[in-house]
Formats: sequence, C-alpha cells, structure tokens
Amino acid sequence: MTLDLPRTARLYLRPVQLADSPVNRDGELVRLAGGLSWCSAFELIARDGGKRVFLRTIPVADLPDDPRIAALLQRITGPRAPLRLGARVVRLDQPQVMAILNRTPDSFSDAGTHMDDVDAAASAGVDMAVAGAAILDIGGESTRPGAAEVWEGEEIERTVPVIRKLAAGGAAISIDTRRASVMSAALAAGAHIVNDVAALLYDPRALEVVVQAGCPVVLMHSPEPQKGPHGGEGYADVLLDVYDWLEARVDAVAAAGVDRGKILVDPGIGFGKTLQDNLALINGLALFHGIGCGLLLGASRKRMIGALSNEAPADQRLGGSLALALKGADAGAQLIRVHDVAETVQALRVWRGLRDAALIAG
Repeated sequence: MTLDLPRTARLYLRPVQLADSPVNRDGELVRLAGGLSWCSAFELIARDGGKRVFLRTIPVADLPDDPRIAALLQRITGPRAPLRLGARVVRLDQPQVMAILNRTPDSFSDAGTHMDDVDAAASAGVDMAVAGAAILDIGGESTRPGAAEVWEGEEIERTVPVIRKLAAGGAAISIDTRRASVMSAALAAGAHIVNDVAALLYDPRALEVVVQAGCPVVLMHSPEPQKGPHGGEGYADVLLDVYDWLEARVDAVAAAGVDRGKILVDPGIGFGKTLQDNLALINGLALFHGIGCGLLLGASRKRMIGALSNEAPADQRLGGSLALALKGADAGAQLIRVHDVAETVQALRVWRGLRDAALIAG
C-alpha cells in the first residue's frame, strides 16, 4: 500500500485491535513499548491544516512503506527504559502503580487525610508501598478547580518531612509540584522523580532544576500551564491536539538536556477537559506510545467517574477507577496513578495473571 497524502500532512498511528498474546500469530502483531499488550492493526490518521484528511484501519502487515510510519513504529514498539530510583529499579515492561499521598487540606478526594501528623503520613506511605505501590507520589498543593494557591514555603513544609522519612526507608518517591523551589527541596530530601502538572512551564526555573538533577520527570498536559492546570478554550481535535502538545514539550525538554528515556507523559485527564474530551483521550490512549516515552494514566476518582455514575462522590468511585486502570493497562500505560492502592494492585495482578496464561497457551 502506498500513501497519496500531502507531504505537509502529519501522520499518527493509534494501535487498535489489541491482543493479549502473540502466540501463533507471527507477523500479525506488534508489541507496544516492550510491554504486555500487542496490536494487530493501526488506525492511520493524517492531519493537514489542523483537520483530519485521512483515517483508515490497516493491519500490521499492510502498513505503507513510508519513513514517517517507520519512525512512528520504532517509537511505538521500542521498550521503555526502567526507572532507576535510588536503590530501586522500576521496570516499565508492565503496568506499575503510583500511589497518591497528598498533604493538602483541600484536594478533591482526600482533603486533610494526611495533614495533621508527619509520622502518620509517612506510615500511610509505607502501607501503600507494602500494598504494592512501586512509587509514592507526594503532593502539597491541591490542583482541583478553584483551589487556593499555596505559598511555596508551605508546600515544602508539607512535603519534605514526609519525603525524608520515606526516603530513609528506601521508598521510590515522586514529588508532585510545579514549583522549582519545591522540586529542589524534595529532591535534596530524597525524592527521585518530578511529576509536574504544568510540564515544567509554570515556573521558569523548573526545567533547569530537572536538567541539573538528571532525574526522571512526568510532563502532564494542561491547556494553560502558566496560569494553572484548568481553563482553556476547547480543542479542535482533543486526542491529536494533546498528542502534539506533549510531543512538542518532550522535544523541548529533551533538547534542554533531559534524557528522553527519563521523560514520561500524562494526557492530563480532567485538567481543562470536558467529559467527552476525557473519554476520547482514554479511548485513544495507545496513540501516545508514538511519542516514544513512558505513559502515565491518572484517572483515579476523577470527576468523569461521578458524571457517568449518578454523581457518585469522590470516595465512592472505586469501581470506575478500577475500570479506567484496567483500560490503561490494556492500552500499555506503564504507570497508573491511584488513590486506592491495594485494590488497584490486586486488579492489575489478576490482569497480569491473564496475560501470563495467554502467553503460555497453545
């Protein structure tokens, strides 16, 4: 098959027809990011002048001989390097749980739960690690819509003492912040990853901190990161718009000196997006493997679950959270960021058991 498309058209490959095993299907499947999901076809999309001008589902064996497609395939199939986090190594050839540990009085789901006592907060983090969390993501500022901005000194006071205690115990730790001073203090206290909802665009010094530290970083999409994680004026094509934004951001951060293998991307479910936007992003999640970086899905207890389940409050969204976690695992997401650690770990272990059984079948 040959492509008769303008050279100015931008091409995208979305893995579809996902499979749980390549057994007895030589030449029919490709593996997503060196993980435990395969696909037998791709949705080939071309966009020119901001509009989709081509859309067709094509079996793997029939993909056109085009250097743009070859480059995308290399990124989609290439294994993601493990994260080396202090003494721990977190492999990205299977989905891993990132646990949410907020020290905030106003987060949308767990407001105030871990605010009063540093030792109790650290103990909660230990429990999450024991339950199977590979990484603990510690935050001191709420990013819910309308949340009050926190002074950076207070954010440091909320997060650093807990990080110090958990790091001393050998936990792999992420600092969830958009401020350079908080990043620096957290990394000095023993954090290993920066998770920034502003993709290093809110604070002019944030990129410099990550470059100098040489640490992994999660870049999340939000429509107006300099102003805050929410807002924006909508999207022409949310899946492709978010993809393009994240790819450009990865290129910029890598050009500044961050090893591309240490960059992960997050489509920012719930941040400046409607219910339909969020559903489109999750349905199209496998597209983001084309950026060539590890993929994080953070949909735990999000508002979209309530919108689809009779306005269930945040603490009654476990079922929806698990459904989205498993959807992410099927799509090849390497990190699943969650509040309900034990339940998600159990769900993913069953998912992994099914994959293992499929691999030895036949």
